[in-house]
Amino acid sequence: MGIDQDIHQAKFRNEYQKAAINLIYTYGWVTEKTKELFSAEDITPQQFNILRILRGSHPQPLSTLQIRERMLDKMSDTSRIVDRLIAKGLVKKGLCKKDRRLVDITISDKGRKLLEKFDARQDELDGILGNLSKKEAVILSDLLDKIRDPNE
Repeated sequence: MGIDQDIHQAKFRNEYQKAAINLIYTYGWVTEKTKELFSAEDITPQQFNILRILRGSHPQPLSTLQIRERMLDKMSDTSRIVDRLIAKGLVKKGLCKKDRRLVDITISDKGRKLLEKFDARQDELDGILGNLSKKEAVILSDLLDKIRDPNE
């Protein structure tokens, strides 16, 4: 099926509008698919993203500001999400030794173990884009980069 059938719209102003609508629609579709995987472990995509960021920096702690800078969704309320992860025992909070006004956030052993579960399900996560060949995935990624880079 194409975007025309999916949203029951036969006409678009031009191909740019059609592509933009398709991108927004597909973002929603991918988001729903990933939510299904994450909800099985009682976390949100934003919580997963923070855990992934913290694992990548481990053992070096990060401040909430540093986490926000690395997040996929820049509009997320990082502090609130971190507090929920602390309540679940997936991350730890400590005072920053360099700047006592900041807090250091690190992933806990429980958080690392949870990510290991997702590592084991990586094929399932990759399967969301499984209709694409590897070459098509590279092309798609390059095109998405090009959209965001005005110098291309």
